[in-house]
Order: sequence, then C-alpha cells, then structure tokens
Amino acid sequence: MATYAIGDIQGCFDSLQRLLSTCRFDASTDRLWLVGDLVNRGPRSLETLRFVRDLGPSAITVLGNHDLYLLMAAAGFGRRSRGDTLDEILGARDRDELLDWLRHRPLCHREGRYCLVHAGLLPQWTTAKARALAAEVEAVLAGPDHLDFMAHLWGSEPAAWSDDLIGWPRLRVIVNAMTRMRFCSLDGVMEFKTKGEPSAAPAEHAPWFALPGRLSAGDVLVTGHWSALGLRIEDNLLALDSGCLWGRHLTAVRLEDRKVFQVDCSAGETAG
Repeated sequence: MATYAIGDIQGCFDSLQRLLSTCRFDASTDRLWLVGDLVNRGPRSLETLRFVRDLGPSAITVLGNHDLYLLMAAAGFGRRSRGDTLDEILGARDRDELLDWLRHRPLCHREGRYCLVHAGLLPQWTTAKARALAAEVEAVLAGPDHLDFMAHLWGSEPAAWSDDLIGWPRLRVIVNAMTRMRFCSLDGVMEFKTKGEPSAAPAEHAPWFALPGRLSAGDVLVTGHWSALGLRIEDNLLALDSGCLWGRHLTAVRLEDRKVFQVDCSAGETAG
C-alpha cells in the first residue's frame, strides 16, 4: 500500500488521470491525500469532484479556498469571479449530492507525524490544536447552521488568532489560516494581499512555514495553495502546488519514501 499526496488539481482532471497512471495508483490498495482546491478555473471540475467522491475511503481531501468558494456560490453568498468555472457543477443533475459530499470534507487531517491542510497553520498552533480547531469548523459546516456559516465566512478580519475569539469571527480565522494564508507576521497576523514568491514578503512578515518558534514544526505539514512557491520539500514540509493550472506541473509525493511523480500540464489545461 502506498499513500500519494497530490497538489492542487483545480479541475485539471486529465492531468490528474495522467499523474495517477504515472504513479500506478491502485484504488484497491493505495490511498490519495489531496491538498484541496479540487475545483475551479480548470476545465473539468465536475468530473474531478465525481471521481474523487467515487474513490470513497481511498481518497482523503481537505477543503481549499476554491472548494469553499464553490459552496458559498451554491448558497448564494460571496461574489462570483468572472474567471470561475463552476456553472457546470451548479447545473449538474447530481449537484446536491456532490455539494453535500464536499461540505462534509475535513479542513485538516492529522495522521501520525503528518498533517494535511490546504494553506498552512498559524505559528501558535500545534497540529493537535489545529485538528481540534478544524473540528469546530467541520461541525458547523456539516450541520444545520451551514448556511449561516456561509453567510459569515467572507472577509479577512480578524487577521490574527486569539483563544478568546467566539462565534463567526473565530471560525473565520480558522478557515482563513488553513485555506488562504501565505504570509504572516512573527506574532501571527495574516496578510492576504501578497501572492508572489517568498521573497515578496511584506515588511515584518514571512512565509508562515519559515516563522521561528512555529509550534507545528515538529510534524510534517502537507500543503498546497501557493503556486508561486512551487514544489518545496523540506524535513517538515511538503508544499505541493506546482502550478498545474498555470501550465506547469501536477505533482504527487509518495509519503512512504518521498519519491516525486510529476506530469506536464502545458498541453491545454491552463487557467482561462
């Protein structure tokens, strides 16, 4: 049995199939760990959702910001982007089943020393703390108040964590850290405007994974989200968004031995 962690797919279904073939993935024995952002901007989001859903327990996927954007759009909240590619999902015959399945995905998955999360973790959080906080979000998202949650999810404030936070602001900080964060200050204030390479960090900010004293540094974080960062493999970090959507690569890392598998995405599956 092998476990393959795979970067952001974003509807690039054909590239995913080629990558799984390259890995010789066998759904009867192997597992996939998907870093989130299954959908949006690529050409085949609907097929991607159906495929991953149908893999059942062979695939673990955490929620990314584009997955949450789909759920918000379906509920009528937030602002639709001209470049999104969600209409096929929203008009599908099995739309409700797919959205319900997506709404029940975890925000963070922890197993042994590995922690799977779309964007990253704030420096004040251990992976155990992050898993507990993710469970708070998951309970609301999967429960009867999920529409209220969607109505209050949009926004970047508060920008920092406090154990004293309650209600929607508390859940919003958890979601924003785990699905949107790239840069934050030494004391954990997130900055969401900058999207470039780590060298583009705003003054007094750094990439979240480079902050000294980060409490999750003793575990291995498996992430995506940051295409400008590219594939980055360190002792305690597997950052896997290698820009398939932008015509670069879709990447898998086999967790058992850290072997890297990649396919070229320049043959048509690029952002519109």
